Amino acid sequence: MISFTVRLKFAPKERAEVAETLRQLAEASRQEPGCVNYVPHYVEGDLDTVLIYEQYRDAAALESHRASGHFKKYVVGGLYQMMKERNVENLVALV
Repeated sequence: MISFTVRLKFAPKERAEVAETLRQLAEASRQEPGCVNYVPHYVEGDLDTVLIYEQYRDAAALESHRASGHFKKYVVGGLYQMMKERNVENLVALV
C-alpha cells in the first residue's frame, strides 16, 4: 500500500475553481481500480490550503493514476497552474 498527503496552497481568488477541480478529480480518481482512498480536505482555519490524502494498492496503481487523462487535465493542466506552494509527505503505516 502506498499512502501520502499532498498539501497545496492557492490564492483566495482561486478557491471556487480549486474546489470544483478537486471535486471532479476526486470523482475520477476514486474510479481507478488501484485507488484505495482519495480525499481532498480544506485545512481548518485556512481555506486557501488543501490537503489531499491518497492511498493506492501499489506502485503500478499510483503510476496509472499519474498517467491518467484526468490527472493530466485536472492536476497538470489545472491545480499545478494555480498553486502557490506544494508539499508531499510519504506515509508509512504503523500496522
